[in-house]
Amino acid sequence: MPDSLVVNDSIVRLVKGDITDLEIESFVYYARHDLQLGSGFGTAITQRGGSAIQEELAGHGELPTTQVVISGAGNLKARSIIHAVGPRFQEEDLTAKLRATVLNCLTAAEQKGLKQIAFPAMGAGFYGVSLETSAEVTLQAVRDYLAGDTDIEEVVICLLDNREYAPFRKKLTESQMATPRA
Repeated sequence: MPDSLVVNDSIVRLVKGDITDLEIESFVYYARHDLQLGSGFGTAITQRGGSAIQEELAGHGELPTTQVVISGAGNLKARSIIHAVGPRFQEEDLTAKLRATVLNCLTAAEQKGLKQIAFPAMGAGFYGVSLETSAEVTLQAVRDYLAGDTDIEEVVICLLDNREYAPFRKKLTESQMATPRA
């Protein structure tokens, strides 16, 4: 598959679509510090998943940048949502913080016993992370994590449209070329 990468026994693949409509164990939502489901995908999560998701988040308080919390997914097709508070708006150490956020998502999924996780274009769009940075950092962090000892079987990067898809596909292709063949 040209839009996928195998790392150990795990697969990373790119898909186009709405992350809130995926049939997957868990997906990542790039959350606000106060864990309030805002506009965009937050609205889709609330409308499709129901108010129980926001109610569950109310007990967590604010989270610092790079931290994550897992909630149920209400009426969505996914079983759970990983709410990840990533860096935003060109803040200091953005790349390192974005990497830590991605790794914390994978670690939380692993601790919860999840085998599948989907990521959006982390921080791109409203929070000001460039698509190129999002693609490079997300794919490298996922690849590094899966190269270790993990039970995660599949990581999906779910991208809305061709504008988001293109930089991720470019970085994934570069990763394939840099991966030694057995």
